[in-house]
Amino acid sequence: MEVAETVDRIVGYVSDPEVAEKLHNLSHQGVVEYVVIEQKDTLRRRLRIQSDCGTECLVALPRNQTLSDGAVLLLEEDRAIVIRLTAEEWLSLLPTSIEVATELGYFAGNLHWRVRFDGPILLIALEGPEEDYLARLRPFLESGRAKRVDHER
Repeated sequence: MEVAETVDRIVGYVSDPEVAEKLHNLSHQGVVEYVVIEQKDTLRRRLRIQSDCGTECLVALPRNQTLSDGAVLLLEEDRAIVIRLTAEEWLSLLPTSIEVATELGYFAGNLHWRVRFDGPILLIALEGPEEDYLARLRPFLESGRAKRVDHER
């Protein structure tokens, strides 16, 4: 029975040159493991996760550290464990005016949805079924005050 890895800090990031070099060398040996998590899990301090090679990790981070894409949880002579984020899905809306954009932003904020604007486009991070978001947004969409658009990010 394999013992779970206990992770109490992030040891570095793939963007750090020194870490990147070590990871590069380990990747040639095929001993870099990846843990894929969703964006919402980056806010958690404690979680139990499993790498693509089956290594179980018990993560308990200090308050000043958060998980992010490329965070290195373990970096040893003979292996490494790196965090990868799943691609986020976003619902893209085009409000008909600044007033509607403000109202939509306020509405989304009250529902604790993560949003961002890209020019006139309001992007809502989908952290559940898209249909649930569309149902809540129905008054905006049916009235024509906002419409769904395809938006490349």
